Amino acid sequence: MKAWTRAHTLAAGGALIVLTNAIALAGAFLNRNADAESRVTLSERELTLPYGGYRQAENSGLALQLNWRVLDEDPDHWDYGYARHGGQPAWLDAALLTSLGFDTTAGAATSDARQRFTRQLPRQVLLVLELEGPAWQQAVIRARENAARQTAAAAANPGSEQFAKQADAGRKRLALEETHASRLFAIDAGLDADALRRRYPDRSRHLIVRGSVRPAERGRNGDHHLAGHVSQIAIAQVNVPFALRPVLEPLRNAPSPAPDQQAPRYEVQLAIGQRLEPWIERVTTLPKR
Repeated sequence: MKAWTRAHTLAAGGALIVLTNAIALAGAFLNRNADAESRVTLSERELTLPYGGYRQAENSGLALQLNWRVLDEDPDHWDYGYARHGGQPAWLDAALLTSLGFDTTAGAATSDARQRFTRQLPRQVLLVLELEGPAWQQAVIRARENAARQTAAAAANPGSEQFAKQADAGRKRLALEETHASRLFAIDAGLDADALRRRYPDRSRHLIVRGSVRPAERGRNGDHHLAGHVSQIAIAQVNVPFALRPVLEPLRNAPSPAPDQQAPRYEVQLAIGQRLEPWIERVTTLPKR
């Protein structure tokens, strides 16, 4: 038997690299070969450029960060227009958590029961992301009502610097929600992609993506109930094809106005393939407002 040599090691390593690349390319082909599972037009509000700086200058690639949100059950919760870390929506209740495979039989009546529930490991699920739907509209309403309350409080307390600052913060929050914050919200979860698609047939507004959910609890004034926390989605960022980068490169390091005054500078046509993996089909700059 011939001894294993350095040449054999190099050959085996090269073959492994070729095989790995072939598998990746085959997966990409299968993902895009059929009609897209969904196709949606997002703006800079939902797909943001990376921050500039020396690290980006050394990076020859370009990827856009996908901003998605959760309308938290607590109306006083504020995510500043970005989620990424997720949240606890009202729709992720005990019944849905049970259907996703979590054990909810012990309920939330005792501290021990709640601890057993929250110690369960996160589960991989399918999430529905909705663009510019009722969840986003409710977020705008919450910001508008908060701004009105803060303005009224400032009017009732003339000369108070504290109330004046709160009123100004409320107005900025409303402007941010209306013009800058992401309009893409997680609105449902399940395990069956076909069932979710039947429930949400509009492929131009509803994206089905992989994500994870973990158990949580919600309690106030001694009233506890089981809840779920949308932890993350599989799509953290989307690579920009080389041919489309010249559209975005001039904006990459350009100075931006204040977040509450910034209008989107571009929009992107994003497709999700049959394997629920994304790619960018088109990038278009938007006229200045």
